[in-house]
Parts: sequence; structure tokens; C-alpha cells
Amino acid sequence: MAAGDSVAGVLDRAAAGITLAAGPLRFVPQSALPAGRPFEAFVHASASVPTRENLHDFFSGLVWLSQPALKRRLNECQAAEIALHGIGPRRGAVRDALTRFDESGALLDAPAALWEALRERDWRTLFVGRRAAWQQAQLMIVGHALLEQLATAPRKALTAFVWAAGGEPASAPAASWARRPFLPLPVLGVPGWWPANDDPDFYADTAVFRPPKALPDAGAEQGADLKRPRRP
Repeated sequence: MAAGDSVAGVLDRAAAGITLAAGPLRFVPQSALPAGRPFEAFVHASASVPTRENLHDFFSGLVWLSQPALKRRLNECQAAEIALHGIGPRRGAVRDALTRFDESGALLDAPAALWEALRERDWRTLFVGRRAAWQQAQLMIVGHALLEQLATAPRKALTAFVWAAGGEPASAPAASWARRPFLPLPVLGVPGWWPANDDPDFYADTAVFRPPKALPDAGAEQGADLKRPRRP
């Protein structure tokens, strides 16, 4: 970014050619969001993404640019839920899952043996016993809060929520999100992602690599909920 550039301005120039239902995708200053208007509803109605001057929104914008179909679908589902239920003290199951994936989601293309170990939360097999199989895998982080944390404060407990429902999240029905169709994955356990995990004892930390009975669907530290800047 050149001196004087805004985050919204940089992203907006790069968004040429991306279209949402309401028109061409635009990145606008945060001040464009009307007071009291839900963020997701505004984006859906205007095809404009209010953007603050911080890394959180910059990474969100980068995901919009690289995964427009996914971000469009997440926004459509959020807006539909808001239209049905309004804004209350709690998001509800569907919006909570959509937000969690938007903030710290990931897409994994991997051999069946890795998927089996991940579903069983068998961390030792996943990261040590089947380590060589990761050479055939590809993990893509699509959650902007998790990208921000990996860039600014990487630590063992950071956890991605990996889409695990089959098909593509960009075409998933809104109701399917209520079942939380993802699995937790401590991303710095992935071979090659963190030098310390070359040592098998890295995975002995049960505060992060929790045994299945101790591990709810949320996994270890939730990238989506870490230090999410709240919109006014």
C-alpha cells in the first residue's frame, strides 16, 4: 500500500470484475454503514463491504477477492437469517456457525486416511503416524480472523474449522449450517507449518491436542472468536 491509501481503496481497486447479486462488489469506508443497520444485511443489499483501517478487515477483503463465491454464500445465508429472525442478543445456531467459519474456516483436500484420523481426533495418527500423507494434502485457510492471528500472534492453540460436510460450502443450504459441518484442526500441528512440530512431543500437549472425550466441536483455541474487533 502506498502512503495515503486506505484499506477500502486498495481492496476496491482489486475487486474489479467480481459481482454479487446486488451489483459489482465494492469496498467502502466503515462510515458508509448506516447507524443501526446490520453489517451482513447491508453488504447483501448494496454489494458494498464497509471496511475499517485494520488487518482484520484487510484479510477479510483478501478472502473476498480470492474466494468470492464462498464469501457471497456466507453473506447470503447471514442476510437471510437476519431477515427471518432479526438481530437479537444471540445469533442462533445457523448464524453462529456461519460466523465461526467466516472467521476461522478452512478447506482441506487430503487423503482418506487423514480425514479418518481428523474425524476421530486421533492427533498422533493424524500428525505423526500419517505424517507423510500430508505431502498429498492441501489446506487453505479462508477465515480472516485466523489469518490475522497467524500473521500477528501465531501460537500452538490456533484452530481452524475445516469444512467436513462434503460438497462445497459455497453451495451449502443455509439450514445445513445449524449442524456445524466442520471439524477443529490445530493448524500449527500441520507438518511444515511450524518448525516446532518436527518434534513428536509437540503433540503431547493435551490442552491443544485434546483427547476425543474432552474435545467438543470447538477444538482448542477458536480462531474465529479470538480478538474479533466489534463493529460499531
